[in-house]
Amino acid sequence: MTISGKNVGIAITGSFCTFDKAFAQIERLVEENANVFTIFSENAQSMDTRFGNARSFLARAEGITGNKPILTITEAEKLGPNNLLDIIAVAPCTGNTLSKMTNAITDTSVLMAVKGLLRNNKPIVIGISTNDALSNSLRNIGTMINKKNIYFIPFGQDNFKSKPNSMIADYNLLIPTLEYAMEGRQIQPVITAPN
Repeated sequence: MTISGKNVGIAITGSFCTFDKAFAQIERLVEENANVFTIFSENAQSMDTRFGNARSFLARAEGITGNKPILTITEAEKLGPNNLLDIIAVAPCTGNTLSKMTNAITDTSVLMAVKGLLRNNKPIVIGISTNDALSNSLRNIGTMINKKNIYFIPFGQDNFKSKPNSMIADYNLLIPTLEYAMEGRQIQPVITAPN
């Protein structure tokens, strides 16, 4: 199945070091004729970091997609009953967001968007980016990888020498993962060789 013509949500959480990779894929999605809506977690939309200014990220998202970013739980709640999206990718997905998702906690705009799509039996794609993937977050990865309508962008260790527990999604595989997920399939292999 092709991504062209689909309404795609890209939910962005606070793994600021991966924002450039995420934005490159948002541009690719638009080039592939997807209608992209961004959803920013509260931290992602408000924190200025060494990786960039929060306002500039919001403006960049709107400039690329032509759609105003979804920023609040109230805005994200409408995605479910209005059945606005075909699929959503949480990319980057921090260990914190993954933990809350695993335990059905809905206290951010991103988690509300995920909940809305799950209620409509739509696919959720997770692009993990966490320093504790092979420690505290491993249990949550294992739980989520076995849930209905949950798919992972293939991921691997990003710096096994100095951060041996850290793993990150291969953003170059975002679009193929979305396309597989819309067919109800997990792209393989899920675990990639270390960078």
